[in-house]
Parts: sequence; C-alpha cells; structure tokens
Amino acid sequence: MSATAETAPSGDRRAKANVLRLAAAQALAGANASVVFATGAIIGSTLSPDPALATVPISVFVVGMAAGTLPVGWLSRSYGRRAAFMAGGGGGALAGLLGASALLVQSFPLYCLATLFAGLYASVVQSFRFAAADGASPAFRPKALSWVMAGGVFAGVLGPQLVTLTMDLWSPNLFVMSYLAQAVVALVAMAVLFGVDLPRPARADLARGRPLSAIIRQPRFIVAVVCGVVSYTLMNLVMTSAPLAMRLCGLPLSTSNWALQWHIVAMYGPSFFTGSLIARFGAQRIVAVGLLLIGTAAVTGISGLTALHFSAGLILLGLGWNFGFVGASAMVLETHRPEERNKVQSFNDFLVFGTMAVGSFWSGHLLVTLGWAAVNWVVFPPVTLALAVLTASGLLLRRRMAAG
Repeated sequence: MSATAETAPSGDRRAKANVLRLAAAQALAGANASVVFATGAIIGSTLSPDPALATVPISVFVVGMAAGTLPVGWLSRSYGRRAAFMAGGGGGALAGLLGASALLVQSFPLYCLATLFAGLYASVVQSFRFAAADGASPAFRPKALSWVMAGGVFAGVLGPQLVTLTMDLWSPNLFVMSYLAQAVVALVAMAVLFGVDLPRPARADLARGRPLSAIIRQPRFIVAVVCGVVSYTLMNLVMTSAPLAMRLCGLPLSTSNWALQWHIVAMYGPSFFTGSLIARFGAQRIVAVGLLLIGTAAVTGISGLTALHFSAGLILLGLGWNFGFVGASAMVLETHRPEERNKVQSFNDFLVFGTMAVGSFWSGHLLVTLGWAAVNWVVFPPVTLALAVLTASGLLLRRRMAAG
C-alpha cells in the first residue's frame, strides 16, 4: 500500500473497525500475561530448587517476548499480520496446556517451557498496538495505538479474576484450572483476530525502504528506544517482584491478586485518553510525566510494607508505564515510512524486551538477597538517565527549529 493510501481519510474507517477488534483481542490475549505475572513467582517459589530462582519463570516469559519480536516482524512482513496473530494464538493455547501439565507433575523445567510459549504469545500481542496504526491517517495513529492499549484494562480485570475464580477448582492442584482457562481464552482471542482487515504486504514494499542501520541512527529513534526500555524494564522489575514480596510480608494471596489487578488497570486505563494527550502536548512531555510517575512509585515502595503501600506503588507504576511506553511507541511511529514499519517496530520491541529480560532475571535474586527496598532503589538511576536523554533531545530540537 502506498503512502498516499496509508494517509487517506477513508482509511480511518477501516482502521477504526480494526481498532475495535484489536482492543477486544488485547483484552482477551492480555489475560495471558496477567495470569503468568499473578502466579509465576508464587509457582516458581514452590517448584524451584532454590528460592532465588522463584522469578525465573517470569524471566523466561520475558525472554520469550524478546525472542518472538523479530520472527513476528518477519511473519508480518512476509505473510501479513493476521498470520502472525494466528501463530501467536496457537502458542498461547499451548502455553496454558503446558502450564497445567507442569503443575500436575510438579515440574519446574516444564513450567518454564510453558512461560516461554506464553512470552512468545505476548510478543505477538505487543504488535497489536502497531497494527492498529496500519492504514490510519497520521492524525489518527496515536489514538489508534492508544485505544488498542486500552483493551488492556479488561485484561487487567480478566486475568487476575481468572486466577481468583479458578485457582482452587482442581484442589489440591493450585492454579491448574487457571492455566486451562487461559488456554481457552487464547483460542477465543484467535477467533476475534481472524476478522481483522489489515493491508497485506506488497512484494514491492519488501525491497523498498532505507536500511535498518540508517533508521536506528536517528536521534528520535534512539530517544524512543531509551525511554521505552527504561519504562518497560523498570515496570517489569518491580511488578515481577511485588507478588512474592507481598507474600514474604505475610499478605494474603487475594490481596496480591487485587493489587496486581489494579496495577494492570492503571497500566491500560489511561490509554482511553493517552493518544489525545500525545496529540495535544507531544509525545516527549507525556513520556517525561510517565518517567516521573515511575520514580514516585519507587518512593512509595520504599516508604512502607503495608497492603496500601504495595497497592499505591503498583498503581503509580502502572500509570507511569502507560505514559512512558505509549509515548515512546508513538515516537517510534514518527521514525519510519509505511514500507519500513514491520522491521523497525519489531527491532524496537526486540531491544525493549531483550533489555527487560535481563532486569527480570535479576529481580528475584535482588528481592531475596537485598529485599523489597533494594528493588525500588534500582529504579532511580535509569529514570534519571532517560529524563536526561529526553531533555537533551528536546533542547536539540528547539535549537534546530530556532536555526531555521
């Protein structure tokens, strides 16, 4: 599809129809990650031979996200996004079946394999936000991206509630039915995604566009990646540790599920208006607000170990992630042409989730050896770095504009 067609107003009618389906799929497929994050560290602490390995299943999930980004880009570029969506849905259903099997036979390696497939599925789900912008006009793209992310609000409710309602149904095998239910939800999401009408990749477009090396050297792309990496890595670092930290503090599992539910709602709830805020104030300002909120979440986490401290910190963390990550994703959309989108978007996600995997592996060891406060103290240096990069980029842009 040509750039002209991409920006035609008539294209927004199809884009808006796609947004509805993608938002619904985000709500369903996003429950996959919610189930893993709500249970992963707890199951890991039960199945792993060493308490320090408790968060390894969640770290493997993040590795799956990172490992899946480039293949998702290749599938989307070669066969269309719908092919990638169907492959991801199959992986999500398999993840649920493997997770249930691992719990029945009490196998830590098999459970890690399940979370790997869940991560591969999540890498496809992450592409929904960029798919929403396909065929949309430049003015509608930030809103389309943001509205699809808003589907995560329902994922934030569905995932933890799925765990709460099903975790004891196969007593004494805790969480087995939660993973079987997650497999069914993945199949329903596949059915919703099958009706998405996205432009197929043209053969001519596969050979067009600038080399990736030229695109990623753009200052705008570098700033977007830094802010996206910091926002997502820090959110994952703190969120991964939180359920286990709450358990170690003697708080009940129901409290942990409730806190995680509202954290995920805070992650995606602002998406109903984040796109409009970006259009009005610019992506850089919204990202800056997000980074400051992540810092505030860390301050809250250091301040106490009550249910209120955990819940308030996780809500602030979710809000900060939304502004930081959605804003950074909107900046990525400004750095490529239509024919370059799949390779640029998948490379951006590879960098974000690859870095996030490193932080995720570190989180369990950090929590067990140094405590919850240490997890929160780690937040401040990366936030400071990202704010500095963002500020320097803004100053450079203003100088260029002043110079004409």
